[in-house]
Amino acid sequence: MPSTPTWALIALGLVVVLVIAVRVIRSLRRFARARTLVGDRVGDRVGLLKARRAALTVAFAGRRRKEPAQTRANPAYDRRGGGDGRTSNA
Repeated sequence: MPSTPTWALIALGLVVVLVIAVRVIRSLRRFARARTLVGDRVGDRVGLLKARRAALTVAFAGRRRKEPAQTRANPAYDRRGGGDGRTSNA
């Protein structure tokens, strides 16, 4: 039976391919878990950076000098006692 060694080599080749496939699949699963973990951590840190940036924006806006309200009232007229004492035309 000359075909017996051929079948044995084919079977051995299939076993080797299966072993390699199982190892590759395990490695890919570990890689996917690590990728998910890293993605979650990066996402968390990006969220923290966005929150810090928003807080700094609010803090800087609070420190800016407030401009006086621009009104169309005439303070000299209001001081003379005329008019109804309004300081703006809003």
